[in-house]
Amino acid sequence: MTEMLMLPHHKLIAYEVARELLLAVRAAQVRDAKLRDEALRSAKSACLNCAEGAGRVSLADKARAFTIARGEACEAAAAVEVAALCGDASPEDAQRVGRLTHRLVALLTGLIRRGASRASA
Repeated sequence: MTEMLMLPHHKLIAYEVARELLLAVRAAQVRDAKLRDEALRSAKSACLNCAEGAGRVSLADKARAFTIARGEACEAAAAVEVAALCGDASPEDAQRVGRLTHRLVALLTGLIRRGASRASA
């Protein structure tokens, strides 16, 4: 098996946390099929938008992709939270997903602000 080349998103801590979020959402094993699908699709989208932002050149494009990633992460966390409220996931899984989302949102907010402040300078 060949080694994967280092791509721009591999340098982002936010991408690593987004991957952890995806794995936590999957591990939550949400029993409601619609909430599980929504949570997984949103968590996957958070990963992909982090990667897209890292690969973009303009600060505005980066900020747009990171903003979408932030929204998708929040949606994934909300889906697991709602599942836990309905008894379709454990409260512990919802808390773990929430903690990872909190960290990811903070990282992405920093990346968005950095791009916005540089773009206006």
